[in-house]
Amino acid sequence: MKLRDQVAIVTGSSSGIGKEITRLFLQEGAKVMAADLNEEGCLRLQDEVGEELAKNLLFLATDVSKKEQVEQLIAKTTEKFGQLDILVNNAGVMDDMVPVGDLTDELWEKVMRINVDGVMYACRLAIPLMENRNGKIINISSVGGLFGNKAGAAHTASKHAVIGLSKNIGFMYARSGLRCNVIAPGATQTNIQETMKNVHEFGVGRTKTDAASVPRVGEAKEVANVALFLASDDSSMINGSVIVADAGWTVG
Repeated sequence: MKLRDQVAIVTGSSSGIGKEITRLFLQEGAKVMAADLNEEGCLRLQDEVGEELAKNLLFLATDVSKKEQVEQLIAKTTEKFGQLDILVNNAGVMDDMVPVGDLTDELWEKVMRINVDGVMYACRLAIPLMENRNGKIINISSVGGLFGNKAGAAHTASKHAVIGLSKNIGFMYARSGLRCNVIAPGATQTNIQETMKNVHEFGVGRTKTDAASVPRVGEAKEVANVALFLASDDSSMINGSVIVADAGWTVG
């Protein structure tokens, strides 16, 4: 087991990529604190993994955009498990494909609070617990964090910010044994599209010109396999890097 005796936090863990990361980490021997607002989804996951693995799975309802709830998440994890070895910042939302000309303050602030502030809060609190003990941070961005033609303005800016923050963390703490890397998934079968309620006609029309070149839609468990690699000692020399998991969508 690649993660035996390791303790992990996975945000956005009730569905999609976060759910598959949580499941795989448990299978590889980790104890996992699952953080999400969807309590029902996390309870289903407890049933799905079976009684034995469920012994190592705890759930805490968490809104990552609220600093005090992230503080509680970190505190509860160390209280229950005594340590923190792996942090996966997966929770995120889309932005209705809205271009900047029509972007409201409310949408901008919502996306930034969840996609950027939540990541920063968790990293800031986790790093003192993970330095000098082989800690690993894995931040989930997207190919929208590398290019400008995959989403609306807020989501694109937020995912670029996650990559920049992660690179800085990887550099700043490299000598203390802490590693911070990013996964940038391409088109992946998850429920994140459900967070888009009022899709912007012009914005989605523009992004469709690029979406036609997607080779295939990936499965969440394929991204989870990348997360396991980054969380394990197999990736011991990888730090401050972005691993693109998009089936070759963006190679051109």
